[in-house]
Formats: sequence, C-alpha cells, structure tokens
Amino acid sequence: MKAFVVEKYGKDGLHAGEVPEPRVGSRDVLVRVSAASVNPLDKMTRNGEFKQLIKYKAPFVLGHDLAGVITEVGSDVRGFEVGDEVYARPRDLRIGSFAELIAIDQDDVAPKPESLTLLEAAAVPLVALAAWQVLAGRANLQPGQKVLIHAGAGGLGSTAIQLAKHLGATVATTTDTATTDLVKGLGADVVVDFTKENFSEVLSGYDLVLDSLGGDNLLKSLSVLRPGGLAIGVAGPPDAGFAKQLGAPGFMGVAMNALSRKVRKRAKSLGVRYEFLFMEASGSQLRELGALYDSGALRPVIDSVFPFEQTLDAMAHVEQGRTRAGKVVISMEPVSW
Repeated sequence: MKAFVVEKYGKDGLHAGEVPEPRVGSRDVLVRVSAASVNPLDKMTRNGEFKQLIKYKAPFVLGHDLAGVITEVGSDVRGFEVGDEVYARPRDLRIGSFAELIAIDQDDVAPKPESLTLLEAAAVPLVALAAWQVLAGRANLQPGQKVLIHAGAGGLGSTAIQLAKHLGATVATTTDTATTDLVKGLGADVVVDFTKENFSEVLSGYDLVLDSLGGDNLLKSLSVLRPGGLAIGVAGPPDAGFAKQLGAPGFMGVAMNALSRKVRKRAKSLGVRYEFLFMEASGSQLRELGALYDSGALRPVIDSVFPFEQTLDAMAHVEQGRTRAGKVVISMEPVSW
C-alpha cells in the first residue's frame, strides 16, 4: 500500500513509498484512511526528538490521527463492525495514519461524530484529546476559573478555547491581529494581540496556563498565575512524569527533570507549578468529545486540505508557519475543500 515513511530520523527522512498492508491483531480494527491531519508531533517524531523514550524503528509510517472506514475487525473486537466510520489517535508505537490502511487497537477508536464529515473528523483526535486531558483531566478546570490558552488560533488552541468555555471558565488567549475575530468567535473572553502587547504585562491572577510554545513564552507565562496556579506545557520541556508515563527506567526520569529544571525552579520561586503533558490515546474520551461536537459545543477549525500525494507539502506548510488557523488535513479523496 502507499504510505509516507520515515526512513531515517531527520528533516529529510520522510518519503513516499510502498509498504505491506498492516497485520490485524485480535483486538484490532483495520481502517481505510479517508483523511489524516498534520500535528507538530509528526515533525518531532520524524526528527527523533523522543527517540530515547518512544523507540520507533525505521522505517515506520508517520501520522498521529485520522478518520476512516473499518474494513476488517479482529476476532476479539466488540462494538465495531465493517463499514463503521471512525476516528482515532492511535497509541504510540502504533501510529501510521499517513497511509491507505492502518490497524488500530479497538480501545483507541471511537465512532466518528455524526455531525462531522470524515475530513472534518480527521482534524480532531489529537488536539481534542490533548485539550481534554489538560483541561478536564490534569487541571480539573472548574466553572469560574481563569485560564490562559496560548496560540488560540492554532489547532490545539482553537479546540482548548471552546472546551474551556464549555467547562465554564473565563478564557484569555494570545493570537495575532488577523485571527482576533476568530478566537473571539470561538469564545475567548480576553484576547491579547501578541504583535501589539506583552501578555505577561497585561494578565494576572490566572488559575491555569496551557502553553504550546515553550521556551521564553512558558517562562513568562508563570508570572501571570495566581499563587498555587498551574502551567501545563505540551511543547516541553518534559519532566519526570513523562518518563514515568512511558514506563521508562528511573534514570530517564532524572534526565527529564534536568531538562525542565530551569522552568521548575522559576515556578517554585513564584509559588506556582509546572507540569508537562504528553497526550495519550483514548477511544473512550473520543466518544465523550464526539458528543460535544455533535451538540455544537465544539467545532473543528481547518486551515487547508492537501491531497494525499502532497503529504510532504502539507508537512512543510505547517513547519514553515504558513498555517493561518486550525489544522492542516490530508485527504485520500479528491480535494474539493
């Protein structure tokens, strides 16, 4: 089958190729991919940024989320049938949505939200799960709390704004002038145009920050938190909890803590907390999120759609910062977006 394969770690390591069709285990569903989406995690995985912890063996097929139609079910699969339309973020070490077919553990799959097309649903899984696991899971966001969501027009940011509003929070976000109206329309109460203002000088007293940028942006974010507040980073630096999540040896936890020492030290000096979150696959959470899409509480934001054969161009579009808002989707069907 046709697929886009990481033949070696690095920017030039991803190529189109032919690979065998996936083997379908007893707990797997085989899905014919209708569409997939591009995530920053694809670049990080291609470049080998987590290779000490998530040990992919080249060659492997890239791609972290998708929507499609089930063509085969394993002998132990329950609740799914051939012909079902589904969406998923396959678990680590079983990714591979930039391909015609993918075998996925049944626990990672959920029925596609009825209100979304397959193309729209492909834009959802990874960012929706990440937003859910940060806001509803790790932070247990409550009505009336204040949350700052960085890069509000991005794939994760646009989803997190909507989910935070659904959970009853007051939401601030950072964005540029061109997407101010978009993030307001998604529900942001306070919008900081980063081309005109420094968010750390105009915001204060926040219960939570969701940071997807890292670096100095994360360090500045700590100052807008109330005492005891929490900053959760999804772009790093990682901490010992990440190594524990992946079942890595104890020395890797020490190494991860070393990478995040600067930000954790700064957080402690301010009386706030920092944690790293690496989202996990979950079909059950996707079912809950699907209900929110069908109710209208959430909607996908799509920047552009590329045909499958232009997957490398789709990756470049994201890496070069040409995304205006939302997700870049790769379609197996003729593009008429």
